[in-house]
Amino acid sequence: MNNLRSYDRTASRGTYTASTAETEAQKEFITKVFGWMTAALVITGVVARGVFTSEALQQFVFGTPFVFFALIIGQLGLVVYLSAAINRMSAATATWTFLGYSAINGLTLSVLFFAFTNESIASTFIITAATFGVMAAWGYFTKKDLTGLGSLAFMGLIGILIASLVNLFLRSEGLYWIVSYIGVLVFTGLTAYDTQAIKNMYAYGGAGSEQNQKVAVLGALRLYLDFINLFIMMLRIMGRRR
Repeated sequence: MNNLRSYDRTASRGTYTASTAETEAQKEFITKVFGWMTAALVITGVVARGVFTSEALQQFVFGTPFVFFALIIGQLGLVVYLSAAINRMSAATATWTFLGYSAINGLTLSVLFFAFTNESIASTFIITAATFGVMAAWGYFTKKDLTGLGSLAFMGLIGILIASLVNLFLRSEGLYWIVSYIGVLVFTGLTAYDTQAIKNMYAYGGAGSEQNQKVAVLGALRLYLDFINLFIMMLRIMGRRR
């Protein structure tokens, strides 16, 4: 961080290398990214569970189709806004926008509690977390360039989006399962690729603590989306419906 360069400096207490300090700063940056991602997941889970247990919130979210679809459009708008305008925001605005998005996402994802049993949601979350953790660790520690994997996963993501839109009209059970299984592969691949990309994004956070915070929030958003989508795809496969 702060454009540190590798050099050796001998002092009375030993030898210090700036490259070591930079590595530690990079680890601190990654820790911040995963910290914000975890905070967003907690908010989403608490809000989603809150809707499931509150008749007032259920009436607000599902009382009229307009509100539910407005929430979906609103959360998509927040993602686009945060990604496109983050350089013009303050770090505090970027952080609160991200956390606000995670809360709105919790409102819409509450439908999962009505569709699947609590036990299957809990077990699928644990499996998702373990899978996500393994792929994120691989993306962080591997020396292999994962750009090719990222490109392949992104093409798979486009295919999933198109197939999902088509299946809204076809309502094909076979296509539903194909999308679900491919989705698991796509989002596990994206988890590894995004982790490596975020690790490399650290260099752009060296302008100061303000910029570093905004880059960390943007990275947390990417990993948050990977986790949520991986969880949904796994739940579609392993979840037990009510």
